[in-house]
Amino acid sequence: MDFNDTPEEAAYRKQVQDWLAANAPKQHVGGDPEGGGDSMAASKAWQAKKAAAGYACITWPKEWGGQGGNPIQQVIFNQEEAKYPIPPNPFQIGLGMCVPTVMTFADDETKKRFVGPAIRGEEIWCQLFSEPAGGSDVAASRTKAEPAPDGSGDWIINGQKVWTTGAQFSDYGIVVVRTDPNVPKHKGLTMFWVDMKDPGIEVKPIHQMSGGSGFNEVFFTNVRVKDSQRLGGVGDGWKVSLVTLMNERLAVGGATGMGWSQFLEAARGTPGLDGGSALKDQALREKLADWYVQAEGLKHTRNRTMTALSRGQTPGPESSIGKIVSAGQMQDLANTALEMLDQYGIIDDPELALMRGGFHSSLMFAPGLRIAGGTDEILRNIIAERVLGLPGDIRVDKDVPFKDVPTGR
Repeated sequence: MDFNDTPEEAAYRKQVQDWLAANAPKQHVGGDPEGGGDSMAASKAWQAKKAAAGYACITWPKEWGGQGGNPIQQVIFNQEEAKYPIPPNPFQIGLGMCVPTVMTFADDETKKRFVGPAIRGEEIWCQLFSEPAGGSDVAASRTKAEPAPDGSGDWIINGQKVWTTGAQFSDYGIVVVRTDPNVPKHKGLTMFWVDMKDPGIEVKPIHQMSGGSGFNEVFFTNVRVKDSQRLGGVGDGWKVSLVTLMNERLAVGGATGMGWSQFLEAARGTPGLDGGSALKDQALREKLADWYVQAEGLKHTRNRTMTALSRGQTPGPESSIGKIVSAGQMQDLANTALEMLDQYGIIDDPELALMRGGFHSSLMFAPGLRIAGGTDEILRNIIAERVLGLPGDIRVDKDVPFKDVPTGR
């Protein structure tokens, strides 16, 4: 493992530092992009500025607005950008998952239409995969697309998606639907891109316990799409979806939120049972030590990924491992922090709560992180089967036509 930049990487880091010093925001813009207003405007302005300089999607080809750079250059930029009070990023799903899928499977006309506006922050995309009856099983999609009866070659989509992040402010989305119920579930899927402003698409924000509404229910009622909106072949939707899912797991692999160092600071100033610092509690110190060890392990695992990227190699399963550890740690750490704070642990007003309510936010966000991009159970199966070589789970519906799979109702 190499912890140091190569001379070329060091030169690139200096270039990035100079550009950010001259262009990055100096003051944080509050709020969430789901509320629009100043926050969304600031996000779009920052995205446009990065795109103009080639920093929006560094690894993308120059013809599409990138630098044609390598993954480690993107890592370097992300590290340096994180030092500034940048606005929220409503483009992550589109640029990290949806548009790369479009770039891989769409025709040239479609790519020319969508890639530029997306990278400049002019249009926002969402990913429409999860369904109420499917849980984490993307292949269990029941939203269907049928050939239009007028023989036009168009498709008619009906059904429902759920937990769609950012659907309420998205312009376009990618959706996986069932086009053939007479074959096993993984073989009867097809993917399309859709216009989220279509009158047949209804978006209903889901009110979360955090007070936000980042997730949505999305209903499709006789939504007509052209066959040119298809991404990949008819029946190849699962293969196309895997491209998106792998990008998603990489994108959400590292959790954010309050960490062990913030907990240490909070505990140092919080009275314990004997009136002294809470840090004197041996059980609490043991937990703190465990979190520190986990955090160091995650840091060095990310360094392994960075080393592989720097050498032009393909990283291993670090994203799956990192997501399992970091999401669980976030939940445990935040819960322990609020218990330590006693009655003050119920105060989530950022103006009054310790650390500006950061522990509260982490506690409410962590359960979603343990689901997004693959549940803990799915990622453990991936590691068990593909890394450790253990036998796969028995899948009784593997060769059964989807229409014959019991629904449990």
